[in-house]
Amino acid sequence: MTFNELGLHPALLSAVAKEGYSTPTPIQQRAIPAVLTGTDLLAAAQTGTGKTAAFVLPILHRLATVPSHPKRQPRVLVLTPTRELAAQVAESVATYGAHLHLRHAVIFGGVGHQPQVDAFKRGLDIVIATPGRLLEHANDRTADLSHIETFILDEADRMLDMGFIHDIKKVLKMLPPKRQNLLFSATFSDEIRTLAKQFLHNPQEIDIAPRNTTVESVAQKITMVEQRHKRELLVHLIKQGDWQQVLVFARMKHGANRICDHLNANGIGAAALHGNKSQTARTKALADFKANRIRVLVATDIAARGIDIDNLPHVINFELPNVPEDYVHRIGRTGRAGLKGEALSFVASDERQELKDIQRVIKREIPVLQVEGFVPRNDAIAINSEPRPARPPQGGRGRSGGGAAKAAAPRGGQPGRGPRPSGGGAPGRSGAPPPRRDGGHRSGNR
Repeated sequence: MTFNELGLHPALLSAVAKEGYSTPTPIQQRAIPAVLTGTDLLAAAQTGTGKTAAFVLPILHRLATVPSHPKRQPRVLVLTPTRELAAQVAESVATYGAHLHLRHAVIFGGVGHQPQVDAFKRGLDIVIATPGRLLEHANDRTADLSHIETFILDEADRMLDMGFIHDIKKVLKMLPPKRQNLLFSATFSDEIRTLAKQFLHNPQEIDIAPRNTTVESVAQKITMVEQRHKRELLVHLIKQGDWQQVLVFARMKHGANRICDHLNANGIGAAALHGNKSQTARTKALADFKANRIRVLVATDIAARGIDIDNLPHVINFELPNVPEDYVHRIGRTGRAGLKGEALSFVASDERQELKDIQRVIKREIPVLQVEGFVPRNDAIAINSEPRPARPPQGGRGRSGGGAAKAAAPRGGQPGRGPRPSGGGAPGRSGAPPPRRDGGHRSGNR
């Protein structure tokens, strides 16, 4: 199937072709026709498979073919969990709707109110917003949501993780009862299905990939390293491999700052992306990373949901996430739209349980890469095996049992960037009509 077969507006087909894409991804093949019919939709697909384009393209088509409200009141509302994701969705709208003469605005906190107020006054077709700031505008009566025809809840799983359920319900009460509802998520958890029942009406359900699976285009590896040597290992790998674009995940904001300071002190340009940074600083860090003005972006989990980089080659888990499902989302920043990528996780001795939890969730063992000069002394213990229990005392001789299990062998290699597929890929979150996508405080994402 090609985009030409989906019945989209000629201006959209031209924009898609200009971006170099001809074949829609599976989620796009199934979601675009469903959205065009006006049905409610509950859709899940792996990170990096094109969820944003799966709703942006059909809503742009519908707006282009139906006249605007006389007062140009917003007709489409996209609700996202983070500022970065809102900005990415807006970028996708701007790219593919460039010739449709539609108006859109991004509404989030961390920036001034007045430009957003002015945008509402001039009239909008599409509003892309985070919940907190949108509710402020609605309460101030600068935003009228009574003419919304299509409501999209994007990254619904992360919305729930961040505690936005009450804000979502407040927004829903401000929308007209007759509307199209679209819920997109990386996973279908029980909580997601409970939420869907509250506002979706006889939805079509699309589930492209099994829950918590990782894409095959990402080469996953782990390397055992002492906690105190992780920063030195990171510098070593970047310099030895001449890596030019690396996304590093840290658990805590202060940890991300320390990693950046160490990299910069060693001549590797780096910036941090997390909830304690101002919106201006966050926007600059992401822009500098995309433009290759810095080599490393160090992010916490929530802020990273807005990172969409074409052909990002390397993702490093400096620390393993506490929630194993977050591992899937982290490494989904690379290997997007079928391109090759590498995800390497640094595992200290106190992170072995997190590693086992992750491998249980993704249902596979991750190969081990040993880096010369950084193998910890206790790495004689097999990484993917249960620790052997101690023997009981032997005949009063005081000998303890045990013994070391066989050391994990290195399975080396660092995959290269892989060429761009010929014949046009599909808009994905990394390229084709990509779905444009910290554990920071919730208020920091308003």
